[in-house]
Amino acid sequence: MLFTAGDLARMRFVVAPMWEVGPSLRLLRSGVPHAVHGPWVEQVRPRLAALGPAYGLLAELVPPTGYVPDFLNPAPTGPAPTLAGELAAIRATPAAQVRRDLDRLAVDQADQADRAHRPHRTDRTNRAHRAHPADQGGLGPRLRALHADPEAGLARLAEAVEAYWELALAPYWARIRAVLDADVLYRARQAAEHGAERVLNDLHAELRWTDGALRLSHRSRPMPRRTAGPGLLLIPSAFTGPGLFTLLAPPAPPQLAYPARGIGRLWTAEAPARGTAALAAVLGRSRALLLAELTAPASTTDLAHRTGLSPSAVSQYLTALRDARLVSAHRAGRWVLYARTATAEALLAPDG
Repeated sequence: MLFTAGDLARMRFVVAPMWEVGPSLRLLRSGVPHAVHGPWVEQVRPRLAALGPAYGLLAELVPPTGYVPDFLNPAPTGPAPTLAGELAAIRATPAAQVRRDLDRLAVDQADQADRAHRPHRTDRTNRAHRAHPADQGGLGPRLRALHADPEAGLARLAEAVEAYWELALAPYWARIRAVLDADVLYRARQAAEHGAERVLNDLHAELRWTDGALRLSHRSRPMPRRTAGPGLLLIPSAFTGPGLFTLLAPPAPPQLAYPARGIGRLWTAEAPARGTAALAAVLGRSRALLLAELTAPASTTDLAHRTGLSPSAVSQYLTALRDARLVSAHRAGRWVLYARTATAEALLAPDG
């Protein structure tokens, strides 16, 4: 993919919530043990049933492998879009683009099925004549409904994403966001000290900047510069896995999501916070104890069992901590999960 000086001048980093939604959902559905995200999977997967029909829609839209519709990842307009902002952009997707992306998804899934049954053959003629793959059973019932009525379907999709976010990612977002922000700060310092070439060549083993071109060694489809918008969006992600994710949807600039630095430590047990005793003098011993226990999101019942406090006392203390913006609450089906906020994480940091 050829770049101009103007493209490099417009290159920027973005932390985008929707780039965590699809890859994290795919990981949960895979059933394969994960060396890094195992603790998160063990906590979240049992809660997925609470999503009900919303999970069915997301599961059809994000298949285990292959193409994911481009409209799920609208081009961010700022450095840190909110989930609400991204969902507004998704709801505003033109009907023609929704249908085009769903048709491509149907073709991709059909081709994967063909290759699974006939691994030594390709059927390019059959693929070329699939004018309306959505009408030929290539999509599940929920996506056929989305194809038929994109406006209503996108509203349902936004609700499904919100429900999934609240259950699977919002309770952990302070910790995830800290890793993503740290990656961006590291890359920004690299750019300041060594220039954009060092940043791009250090981003991923499959990515190389040479002779004015950005080369991706294992991309199955070309990314021609002439069809892309100006600039380049570099998006650190916790869940993309070891590879790179790319999105080319003109007139927006190309998006490139890569594994953030530091994700190997995302779910590791933390050392006891040295400031807990001092914090207890300010908050009280029980409130400080609850904060220390929230190394991972937990319910009132879980915290009562682990601390020996009564459920009513835990509920009262959590309400006070929430009012002080030290914990956040997230509904996941019949559970309400409490998580430390970024402020609480800073207060409890071992070097804080």
